[in-house]
Amino acid sequence: MNLRAAAARVIFEVAFRGMSLSESLPNALAQIRDARDQALVQTICYGVCRRYFFLSAVIDSLLTTKLKPKDQDIFALLLVGLYQLTDLRIPEYAAVGETVAAAVDFQKTWAKNLINAVLRNYQRGAEELTNQAEANLSALYSHPDWLIGKIKKAWPQQWESILLANNEHPPFALRVNQQQISRADYLSELEKINVEAAIIPETATGIVLETPTHVENLPGFATGMFSVQDGAAQLAAELLLLEPAQRVLDACAAPGGKTAHIAELQPGLAELIALDRDEKRLSTVTENLARLRLKAKCIGSDAADTAAWWDGKPFDRILLDAPCSATGVIRRHPDIKLLRRPEDIKNLVQTQWRLLNALWPLLKVGGVLLYSTCSILPQENEKLIQRFLAERNDLEQVIIVQAIGEPCKIGRQILPGMHGMDGFYFARLRKLNN
Repeated sequence: MNLRAAAARVIFEVAFRGMSLSESLPNALAQIRDARDQALVQTICYGVCRRYFFLSAVIDSLLTTKLKPKDQDIFALLLVGLYQLTDLRIPEYAAVGETVAAAVDFQKTWAKNLINAVLRNYQRGAEELTNQAEANLSALYSHPDWLIGKIKKAWPQQWESILLANNEHPPFALRVNQQQISRADYLSELEKINVEAAIIPETATGIVLETPTHVENLPGFATGMFSVQDGAAQLAAELLLLEPAQRVLDACAAPGGKTAHIAELQPGLAELIALDRDEKRLSTVTENLARLRLKAKCIGSDAADTAAWWDGKPFDRILLDAPCSATGVIRRHPDIKLLRRPEDIKNLVQTQWRLLNALWPLLKVGGVLLYSTCSILPQENEKLIQRFLAERNDLEQVIIVQAIGEPCKIGRQILPGMHGMDGFYFARLRKLNN
């Protein structure tokens, strides 16, 4: 199997068919036996998505004739070839030769000369072509123009650092399961096997590894000693103000990281319900809970359709980690830059508003709802919560006193890279008796 062809098929499906990396890449990797070959294909796919807008600009400048729509797979192959030359420590002759040969896998031998010419011309004029492409902001920061505009408007002082952070490789963060082992003791376990790690000081149980590794290489994964979770995501359960005997709802629970963290932080809950409309993803919640030796009641349903799942008993705490643009986690999911569209934001805000209004009546008087997203766009975050506060007289903000991220008029916003974390927004609301 030609590995460049495998990577190009994934890029084609993401860039031109609208599939996510999480949908397309596993299918490609399943056909590759060698772990090193799998790692190369994964590296190329993530890297091309991370650098897509720069790579595309360079290729467009090198093509004398634009490729036809039916030959977009060859454009994807050119992206794969160029990424090897710009970012990977692969001998140039191998990168070019293997990419040229991959045209046969697409039954387009005519493209071999084209691919060879484009990649060789880049080698001859790399510096000039790079400077030419990076005269455009989209190529320079490798983001779509519309998203750069939204980020600049929302964060006029921080927009450049956000874009740069989005293009970095994410840290490998863990959440220690304190029901099994303390953070200090788990750090000692890592030290025994010469794995360098440090605490995430903004969290109670988070640590970050110096070098990413496969989870099975770490002590206690199979028995539930830890989970992989970014530090910002770990803050959600901590900000819920959990106490024993409470009834808690995780309203959009899959894949279950926050549900499990709630159970770890407060084992004395009266009930913990994990709700998600996607039955397939809900099974992941069940699997994660089983590995961690934790329990929660898992229900497959649309959280906003309360008549379909709610038993009429109010909740003390509700976590609404709402569906969002995911613009705060682009460094983990670089395909977001290719898949997200401007019109998506309006639709997501409507979904967030619907969920917020549907779940609020389920909260006890005195209860707390934590609204969170992994977005950095104010219309999904602060502006939405401001509108919610303005339209109701039965709630108040519960100030988040922790010095995390940027303080907002309502809630706090962690921007990508701040504290080494992903981008997340949190707002905490208490229900009043009106």
